[in-house]
Amino acid sequence: MIAANLLSFVTRQEGKKFLRLSQEGEGGIVPLAEAGVPSEVSLYIHIPFCRVLCPFCCFNRYLFKEDKAKAYFRNLKQELDFYIQRGYRFSHVYFGGGTPTVLMDELLEFIDYLKEQFEIKEISLETTPPEITPRNVALLQEAGINRLSIGVQSFDDDILQAMGRTLCTGEEAKESLLMAQGHFDTLNADFIFNFPFQPIEKFEADIATFKDLGIDQVTFYPLMPSPHKRNALERRFQQVDNSQEKRYYDIILRDLYSQGYKASTVWCFSREERMIDEYIVDFPDYIGIGSGSVSLVKGNFYVNAFSLEHYQELIQSGRLPIIRWRRLSESEYLRYYLLTKLFGMKVDAGLFRRNFHADIHRKLRSELLFLKLAGLVEGEEIIMVTRRGMYPVNVMMRDFFTALNGLREYCIRHQI
Repeated sequence: MIAANLLSFVTRQEGKKFLRLSQEGEGGIVPLAEAGVPSEVSLYIHIPFCRVLCPFCCFNRYLFKEDKAKAYFRNLKQELDFYIQRGYRFSHVYFGGGTPTVLMDELLEFIDYLKEQFEIKEISLETTPPEITPRNVALLQEAGINRLSIGVQSFDDDILQAMGRTLCTGEEAKESLLMAQGHFDTLNADFIFNFPFQPIEKFEADIATFKDLGIDQVTFYPLMPSPHKRNALERRFQQVDNSQEKRYYDIILRDLYSQGYKASTVWCFSREERMIDEYIVDFPDYIGIGSGSVSLVKGNFYVNAFSLEHYQELIQSGRLPIIRWRRLSESEYLRYYLLTKLFGMKVDAGLFRRNFHADIHRKLRSELLFLKLAGLVEGEEIIMVTRRGMYPVNVMMRDFFTALNGLREYCIRHQI
């Protein structure tokens, strides 16, 4: 735990640096043009609409209104065109939210447009159990979705109620998973752990149920403070007791990692080789389009407008909707790269050389030395996260995302 606590402190400090951003009028989007177009870049597409706003969610989202959602998809297409005009080409696409499937016709039209413009190899898409119907499964399969991720969170009705998760019951979530299973290259179920009032035995029961269903993949997200604190239920999610987190994580390792499941990331466990939706793992550069998305291009960090009105105003004025940006220092960028690769369970020294034209053992000498001495990683050319290192890496990733939630909170509160 000493190593985890030290890494937690360092990661929080590094995460805070991402929040020291320039604003509109202080350089604008010039660095994006100067950075050039990366040879390998993934595309994240944010759809911020939901039928119900879950109080624990830390992403930019709005209650679904059809007219606003239709206008949003039009703006989204225009933003994508801005990147096409700049020479960007995408082959790997990730839809997140929000709930991307709330307006299926618009979603499918957008996917068709993507395929017209690019040679798409993989599409990953998030949704919720109530969105899983025979019709939607058939439409998404026909559209070429490779990985479908369903936000289950728990199969226990009492836990779902305590979460404010009123979308469906645990039984209905099981039915949704079984309905979708076998129709996509990868079917993933999302769960939360370390939730207040989540008894250990009920968490164990959720894992056992998941295994009985035979679903391809599961992702466990540690509860991270939500920036949306408008009412008492939402404020409950600020009261995260991280001292209990390791107990839950040890159960994941015991009941999944030790039972033949491959760790695709420190949060994601798969039967055999499966596609993951963590674009930050597979690609050093990524573009995020949509309200509240972020991008990282050749060491430049960009933040899109969170306000739907501001987002639309910028798009319709012919501008990219970037409202904050920052050029990371070399050490910040390399540490971020290391974190994302550790999150994906391995760091490839050869890939590092190709990306940065440098030796990782020289550029990140002190960081790798500490990780090796603490027994958290092993290897030279392929540096693997050990079982002992998985929980500390979980802590690092959780703390990094929690730091970014501070940025989301500010932007959401002030409707930037």
